[in-house]
Amino acid sequence: MSPRATALAVPSEPAAVLPDKVRSLYAQTGVSLAGNLLGAAALVALFARSAPRFNLVAWSLLFLAVWGARLYGRLRYSQARADASTHRIANAQHWLVIWNTGAVASGAVWGAASWTLYEHGDAYQRAALVVIVYTYCVASITVLAPQFRIFLAFTSLCLLPLIARVATIESATSWQLAAVLLLGYLMNAALARAYRRTFHGTLALKLRTEQLAAQLAAEKATADAARREAETANRAKTQFFAAASHDLRQPLHAMGLFAEALRARSRGDEEVTHLVNSIYSSVDALEGLFGELLDITKIDTGGVEPQPQAFALRDLFARLRLQYEPTAFEKGLSLRLRGEDRVVYADPVLTDRILRNLLANAIRYTREGGVLLAARRRGTRVVVQVWDTGVGIAAAEQSRVFDEFYQVGGAQAPVAANDRKGLGLGLAIVKRLSTLIDAPLTLRSQPGRGTVFTLSLAAGTLPRPMAAPAAGARPAIGLTLDRRRIVVVEDEPAVREGLVVLLKGWGASIEAFDSASAAAAWARGQDTAPDLLILDYRLGDGTGIDALQALRGAFAPTHVPAILVTGSTMTGHEREAQQHDVHLLIKPVVPHKLRAMIAFKLGLR
Repeated sequence: MSPRATALAVPSEPAAVLPDKVRSLYAQTGVSLAGNLLGAAALVALFARSAPRFNLVAWSLLFLAVWGARLYGRLRYSQARADASTHRIANAQHWLVIWNTGAVASGAVWGAASWTLYEHGDAYQRAALVVIVYTYCVASITVLAPQFRIFLAFTSLCLLPLIARVATIESATSWQLAAVLLLGYLMNAALARAYRRTFHGTLALKLRTEQLAAQLAAEKATADAARREAETANRAKTQFFAAASHDLRQPLHAMGLFAEALRARSRGDEEVTHLVNSIYSSVDALEGLFGELLDITKIDTGGVEPQPQAFALRDLFARLRLQYEPTAFEKGLSLRLRGEDRVVYADPVLTDRILRNLLANAIRYTREGGVLLAARRRGTRVVVQVWDTGVGIAAAEQSRVFDEFYQVGGAQAPVAANDRKGLGLGLAIVKRLSTLIDAPLTLRSQPGRGTVFTLSLAAGTLPRPMAAPAAGARPAIGLTLDRRRIVVVEDEPAVREGLVVLLKGWGASIEAFDSASAAAAWARGQDTAPDLLILDYRLGDGTGIDALQALRGAFAPTHVPAILVTGSTMTGHEREAQQHDVHLLIKPVVPHKLRAMIAFKLGLR
């Protein structure tokens, strides 16, 4: 590009905005050309009778040539813009030079009109010429001021010939008018400079805003990516626990079965009994830790569905007293329960789990005094509170005690040597369960004086009780399964062996298989149906439901009772079990629960 062309380009703003600026200039060209054409027509009409014909025709032809060239440039630019790939910064520079050249040429045309026509008009015509030319100069401020040198070139070519011609006319007021026009020229220049500063300030602010918006978009994209990564990691964690649930529960289940079989064979040996009790304690502790992890995962995956109903707190409080009163007594604490007659509308199982966690924590972190579990009516709600006189929780830690894996540490919360430390998930589970059942949970605590947890439940109303038939006292479950034939389908060798040993110890005759197909093949050769089926849900060649259907089909029309055992707590097999008339047990199954379920299914009294 030549030095002259460079001078005509001279964009003050960043090159990145040049295409938009050129687009704006050409967009205004149509209005500018229309205004110039009207002004030229008015000028020719004014000076048609007073100015020499040659001067008027020559100026008109010059005007039309410049006007036509500018119109042609406008049309060519529109055609070039149709191809978006050609509208780059380099092309914008080219089109800016063309537009600026046309603008400067237009200024020269109006200066030529002043020089050739002014002296031939009367006072009215001269005033009209001055107004037209000066109007174009003022109007050019908003368009040309950002390119200040182009603006000066345009206004100089417009006004300076007019000022010179006015000054050379012999008149009493010519010098005064020339001075006024010169002052107007200087004022226009000052206004254009001020407008230029404002324009570039606005442009800088716009660019800064765009930069901040781009930065914000980038940071948002980064945050979104981090959030998605965290969600993916959380889903992966949840899926891992869901998949590992079955396999991790198997050894616990087998250990409990073998421990019970060992107890049955100890024949009253106190040393063996003590060892078995120790094994049970270890299994219970491991199951508790593992259960906390699985509870969190189950809640996260939506595996817990509240089933609210109206129930009295009396039975729940009685169970809690039976479970925790011995523990409190062992630590020298008092456990008091108040408000057992209250009725609430909530999920009784989840409410039980919440209060168990809160009571266990209260007893664990209380060294002297006692624990109070109380329920009282408050409007349409029933608030259930767990009070303790324990070490309390500092204000700085109260907002964190519901976080996963967070435990109040140090000397503030000492734990007895025989207490299980836990994973810091108890209160996290409580918080999530309370949210799940729509029961707000709050905490108040004062270090050294104690803590109170408040659970707000909806008040309920029990239906009118129906008269129940009198029933005699039920004797304890029998100690033998003599002459009972039980089919076990379990693909885990340790669990299968443990079940066989345990059930044989109870006197049952056992048929054990490691797959649904093997059990079905055996059943096809049998004449009589077994008394009970104990089926693992997840088998190598299908599910426990597949095995159930195959076995029941082989022994039809006899309806064989069945127990479905699973190590997965994530998928909710309860509905499927109900559809197939089978009861469900979750591993690890405590032997006495298994025995009770077997007695129920076999109708033992």
